[in-house]
Amino acid sequence: MNADGTPPPAGPRLILAGSVIVDMVLRVPRLPERGGDVLASHAVQTAGGGFNVLAAAHRMGLPAVYGGGHGTGPFGDLVRSALAAEGVTPLLTPRPGRDTGYCVALVDAEGERTFVTATGVEGELSAAEARLLAAEPRPGDLVQLSGYGLVHAGAGERLAALAENLAPGVVLCLDPGPLVADIDADRLARVLSRVDWLSCNRREARLLTGLADADAAARALVDRLRPGAGVLVRGDADGCWLAEAGAAPVHVPGRPVEAVDSNGAGDAHVGAFLALLGHGARPSEAARGANVAASVAVTRRGPATGPTAAEVAALLDEHDPLVPFLTRQERA
Repeated sequence: MNADGTPPPAGPRLILAGSVIVDMVLRVPRLPERGGDVLASHAVQTAGGGFNVLAAAHRMGLPAVYGGGHGTGPFGDLVRSALAAEGVTPLLTPRPGRDTGYCVALVDAEGERTFVTATGVEGELSAAEARLLAAEPRPGDLVQLSGYGLVHAGAGERLAALAENLAPGVVLCLDPGPLVADIDADRLARVLSRVDWLSCNRREARLLTGLADADAAARALVDRLRPGAGVLVRGDADGCWLAEAGAAPVHVPGRPVEAVDSNGAGDAHVGAFLALLGHGARPSEAARGANVAASVAVTRRGPATGPTAAEVAALLDEHDPLVPFLTRQERA
């Protein structure tokens, strides 16, 4: 049952086994030098972190559940309000006397972003909460796991155990995130042994493999996963590289746009990819649709800027194989 007592929707869902935090987004002309300062031209507080993935998937028509922690302070209130506005169901009850964490995101004149994160209650996972989360996925669901959660010792161990014990038929996706080099190596290996999809950007792929070439990194990464699993290496404007077991990596071209803010673009890509997989699209088509979704996200300011299924469909030729998957969600 959902937190409000209603039955869960039929069909696949995306369950985030990660964290939603508050993003403090500041637009700056450049990063300050050490010991210096710079004036922001714009500042906003908004839900971020895994919220961007949840929002992107839900806007593409996939029901979404937030399985992480949230506090009772002002940041926790902001997170719950944002989840409700997107139609995303929180699984866990608020933890009293604690607040949700936040991230300061500096977005420079070229649209690149730099982060500093302060962890709150979302970085913890009690044994009771872990049991609730482990009981939630059912065959056909998709579970999204972030490297941010795996960094924390206590929560990371419980999330790794969750990954290892997921039922057959539950699709697990891992986005290792910017802190990939800080994840305990044994913990990461345990998660990778169960992963169905690994989605990372080129920097993260390089840190995982030592290879700067995205094609070569994708090939090396898929060899580390279990049979049948796949890898996406996201390349921003260059699209992405898709690697599946037994086949050479395929470059899926991006959609050229003038980017104004790359904050949350990777999350929009992951959310759209998982939503399209959940709707039945082939991985190559889902990757192409995710490229389109990410291209829309970077033309909008803010972290949770993923488009709706209808917006993506409007950018495709009417005979594109993706259109039936997208318009079916619009009719629903």
